[in-house]
Amino acid sequence: METEKLYYADPFLKNFTGKVLSCDAVKSGWAVVLDRTAFYPEGGGQPADQGSLGGVNVLDVHEKDGVIFHICEKPVEIGEIVAGILNWARRFDHMQQHSGEHILSGILCEAYYCDNVGFHMGADTVTIDYNTDISWGQALEAEQRANDYIYADVPIEITYPSREELKSIDYRSKKELTEQIRIVRFPGADCCACCGTHVLRSGQVGLVKILSCQKFRDGVRMEILCGRRALDFLSKTWEQNRAVGRRLSVKLFDTAAAVERLEGELNAAKVQQTQLEDQLFACIAAEQAGKGNVILFQPFLRPDGVRRLADAVGRTCGGLAAVFAGEGRQYQYALLRADGEDISLLVKELNTGLKGRGGGRNGLAQGSVQSDKAEIEAFFKQHS
Repeated sequence: METEKLYYADPFLKNFTGKVLSCDAVKSGWAVVLDRTAFYPEGGGQPADQGSLGGVNVLDVHEKDGVIFHICEKPVEIGEIVAGILNWARRFDHMQQHSGEHILSGILCEAYYCDNVGFHMGADTVTIDYNTDISWGQALEAEQRANDYIYADVPIEITYPSREELKSIDYRSKKELTEQIRIVRFPGADCCACCGTHVLRSGQVGLVKILSCQKFRDGVRMEILCGRRALDFLSKTWEQNRAVGRRLSVKLFDTAAAVERLEGELNAAKVQQTQLEDQLFACIAAEQAGKGNVILFQPFLRPDGVRRLADAVGRTCGGLAAVFAGEGRQYQYALLRADGEDISLLVKELNTGLKGRGGGRNGLAQGSVQSDKAEIEAFFKQHS
């Protein structure tokens, strides 16, 4: 006997009672079957509901051949009438995400003659795949239209048309359907075959926000948020932008320009730093002229600075230039032989002996080690 699906009759039903028909031990807990349920099973990209049955936590819900199995953490008594309580915040979130996706997909598919070929409702974001190229500007236009539709608070229509009636309905579907088809219609925005739970009016979605639109296979993949998720996300980003504005002493809508200005100042400072470093490195290289193999220790340098110093010294010392920049047991290194002699064996032994990682070719190697100055000096004394 199939389970009576109360969530279709009333998607806003939070509490119900049902008779326990069976309770079997399974790998993940206890599979409980009721004569009727308001718990939605995982399907169509929408996660399963959670909550409790007779005070026992419901961890997951799935359906097979019309029978709905509630995976509970403890057994319940067969034949007992139990009270079911949904985790309503979770269910309503899922309905907001799912209905928002329908509205946005209907608008996009109608405007750009594409199909929604993938839908996943994750714990953090919702991802949707479309089989055509959609630009960021086009995505934002669709977002605006979707939110206008939400603000209009349009009633949602759900029907179970006959096969004959379906012939006159233009509806979206990701796959060929053979069973009774449930049509979810957002008048003026979307018409789709869908088994999920939905809000009753578009206004209950709250809002739709597109987070990204990136190339994926033959089309694009969008990340979106709807309802409370979108509000929470936008609130957090607003707080972050507000904090950035305070640090930069600018108004909220001027933070991007302020960061761009800081980037320019930082790049100019890096150029000046490089010029000063090159002057210093030239002096150090002159001091090491003709000394053969040389090992030098320096305070922290950027990796490119370590390489440039090794390159400068290697061209004057007449041997191997080994530069280590850092302190304690954390050093960046660069080894260079200006004659291009192979140093791969030395680098291998250095990485093994000094807990390092890195490599190179043509007489140049770079990497890092987790050893102190004394251990590094002992290594090169042993390999001199």
